[in-house]
Amino acid sequence: MGVTVAPVGAWFFAWVALAPLWVIVVKYTNKSLPPAFLWAIAYHGIALSWITGIHPMNWLGVPWWPSLFITIFCWSFISLWGGLLVSLWAFLMVRLDKQKSWLRVLIGTALWCGLESLWSSGSLWWSSLSYTQSPHNLVILHLGQVSGPNTVTAVIVAVNGLVAESWIYNLTQRRKGAKEEKKETKTSVFSASLWFVNKYLISAIILLMISHFLGFVLYSQPLNNHENSGLKIGVIQGNIPNEIKLLPQGFRRAITNYTNGYLTLVNQGVDGVLTPEGALPLYERNFQNTPLLDAVKDKGVVVWIGGFGERGRSYTNSLFGVNGKGEVTSRYDKSKLVPLGEFVPFEEVIGALVQRLSPLDEHQVHGAKNQVFDTPLGRVIVGICYESAFSEIFRYQAFNGGKFILSSSNDAHYTAAMADQHHAQDIMRAIETDRWAVRATNTGYSAFVDPHGRTLWKSGYNSYETHAEIIYPRQTQTLYVRLRDWLMPLLLVLGFLRWFVTK
Repeated sequence: MGVTVAPVGAWFFAWVALAPLWVIVVKYTNKSLPPAFLWAIAYHGIALSWITGIHPMNWLGVPWWPSLFITIFCWSFISLWGGLLVSLWAFLMVRLDKQKSWLRVLIGTALWCGLESLWSSGSLWWSSLSYTQSPHNLVILHLGQVSGPNTVTAVIVAVNGLVAESWIYNLTQRRKGAKEEKKETKTSVFSASLWFVNKYLISAIILLMISHFLGFVLYSQPLNNHENSGLKIGVIQGNIPNEIKLLPQGFRRAITNYTNGYLTLVNQGVDGVLTPEGALPLYERNFQNTPLLDAVKDKGVVVWIGGFGERGRSYTNSLFGVNGKGEVTSRYDKSKLVPLGEFVPFEEVIGALVQRLSPLDEHQVHGAKNQVFDTPLGRVIVGICYESAFSEIFRYQAFNGGKFILSSSNDAHYTAAMADQHHAQDIMRAIETDRWAVRATNTGYSAFVDPHGRTLWKSGYNSYETHAEIIYPRQTQTLYVRLRDWLMPLLLVLGFLRWFVTK
């Protein structure tokens, strides 16, 4: 399961990679928790191995050995956190060892989706089973329009569960028929070759086909873009390495790259320009003293600037909307901060043990849970970096009138695999909300994505680039946007009722 995502991208393994663990949990109930824990650590540890790219953190002034310690600690912590999720799932599944196979599949699927929902409601979340299909299997990702990423996760878990139950059923049947087979002198070659075909495997194949068919129906829907409603949006990939980002030469390079990039895009006739997370390492009150704001006042084209906001003695990681007069008219504060990177969980307990990785001396604080972002081009959906993994943030803004997505990120701390996975997350958010997405990153990958998840343009990596595309604001609302994740509670209720009846 760990190689289903970037950099390998073997997404097809996701449809069978959970089945062996399922068999172990069902057949070896008393010994299943250690394998479940190891399976989870392998999955999350491999998928999130890009976090090791933060070492060395010399750009933050962290010495080599402490940097290595922090990196190992972070990697271990997120792997163990994923291990806890799957171990809890296995523990609950063991309680169902006397239940029928069909009920196990229903409840096992519901439990997995419920646990993913619980984990994603917290601060530490990234590697849902659903994102194993992005960006390659766009057809199945369209089921996210029905009930969010849990719809895709549910299908993956259910198919794996049916494959596992097929294996368990055949093992049981072969043991029952072992005595009779010993009495036979010859076994039918035809029967032996089809011993694995049974109702569970057939059901898995049918579910796989039906889910992809439904996804294809949604994928095939025309976008119905109206030419007179199009907006030409530009992005600037500043390519300011973290090693110099906070130094004077880094600041000068940022001012030069973003000012020149803005002017280049304005000359191409854009309606708005998006910059990456923290493009200007300044507080909002200092924006007016920069050549970039002078250029905005001169050209009159809207720009969205990544910078820092103030809240008392603390600060926020924010995206600011600047109108054609150079006035800041809107502000979105990042609400999902990176644990240990942007804030310390239980800081009063472990704060002294973990050195913060923040670029500023003050404490970074969370933005409000529910925000909207109004601009001269209409209300839009905003996600800053890590927030791309939290679908509810995008769903809420789409429900409240956001017409397209602005994703502003700085993935320069990590490896290219992380940048690819981040792009994959934004593809899912574009599909689920039925919105065009504009991605601006510091070092890559910046991109434009249409509502079907198709990447229209993707930047290079570690390169300075500007690019413009025409996007189309949309006001449609998918079933997921209107009703949230209704599938997960439905599965839990159905599973519980069925379990209660058969108890």
